[in-house]
Amino acid sequence: MKQSFAKGMVIFTVILMDLLTGMEFDLFVPSFPELQSHFGLSPFWVEASLSVNFIGYCLGLFFVGGLGDRYGRKPIILIGLVIFIIGSVLCLWAPSYSFLLGGRFLQGIGVSAPAILSFLIIADEYPLKQQQVLMAMMNGVMNASIAGAPVLGSYITLYFQWQGNFRALLLLGMAVFVMTVLFIPTQKRPEHKETLSLRGYIPLFKSQPLTLLLVHFIFVSVPYWIFVGMSPLLYMEDLRVSLSHFGYYQGALALVFALGSLLFGLIIARFNQKKMLTVSFQITIIGFICIALVAYLDIPNAFLITLSMIPFIIGQIIPSNLLFPISLNLMPKAKGRVTAVIQVGRLILVSISLQLAGYFYQGSFRNIGILIALFILGGIITLFYVIKNREIMEISGE
Repeated sequence: MKQSFAKGMVIFTVILMDLLTGMEFDLFVPSFPELQSHFGLSPFWVEASLSVNFIGYCLGLFFVGGLGDRYGRKPIILIGLVIFIIGSVLCLWAPSYSFLLGGRFLQGIGVSAPAILSFLIIADEYPLKQQQVLMAMMNGVMNASIAGAPVLGSYITLYFQWQGNFRALLLLGMAVFVMTVLFIPTQKRPEHKETLSLRGYIPLFKSQPLTLLLVHFIFVSVPYWIFVGMSPLLYMEDLRVSLSHFGYYQGALALVFALGSLLFGLIIARFNQKKMLTVSFQITIIGFICIALVAYLDIPNAFLITLSMIPFIIGQIIPSNLLFPISLNLMPKAKGRVTAVIQVGRLILVSISLQLAGYFYQGSFRNIGILIALFILGGIITLFYVIKNREIMEISGE
């Protein structure tokens, strides 16, 4: 009974870590129009609050992966949470926008630890098949919560201004810190100490299957974050969506992913994984066509723009839950570094893409949609080669 309770609390704490990671971004974005007005910012500088956060996140990731493999997950997560809490305090009481950017930078550094190491706590304890099931279920719960974050963020901004969202993040960060101290077990340190230099990442790229998976993960993650980062300005400023309704549009995508992940977690053992990936490949092609068409026609309708993103989101449910655990099992002793490379690659590309989207933004979906469609095309091409790769399919049991 005690062992069962302990395992349940570990999983619950991991879910809270993932929730913090997601809400650190989604809870904040409904504040963009108010921030723009309060500090007198251009769209470029509003997006900089995300880019600075991503830069801090990337810098943290370079160290977190190696440190997690060397010293264990728990101490590194706790250090990261302390940095996140300090950054949240700085954002909450920022006397100027430069101070807020500094706080966002620290939040990015701090949240990188739970973002990278949370699932590895599960991966260290369970075999591949159980990892896939647990990841699907955790993704479902986490994204259901993230789906509500923009709605919650919209109402917090409406009643408590932009500072209210940072207050909520501060409280959540403190709660995760306490839960981690109480319920996450201290991992036994490995006998072989891995190098903490960048050279420790080189062996990852000598594996062709792993490199292919890394590139695929990076490409398919960018479209969603471009949409999340640019939709506040597009929807509320140019399409005249009210603040109270904006969260429903943005949260719809996370909710679709959440429900799909929960369902997938229940049926994952019943179907051939290669066939499921092939179905996902076909759905993603449909998603590419939908977004490209809406961008080409430059449709000024928030509902149709959101609807065009849904096939792509559905197409990512299966690969994200099947392939990430496989990537960790290609190099079991380098799980932290594998996850770090995925996240660093994602965030570098997302940061560049958001700044490009902000620079070329002209008050419509066209340029945003073109950029999103290009990255989806890259994801389609890489998924095709993933399905054809024998080593990856052998690890999956096919």
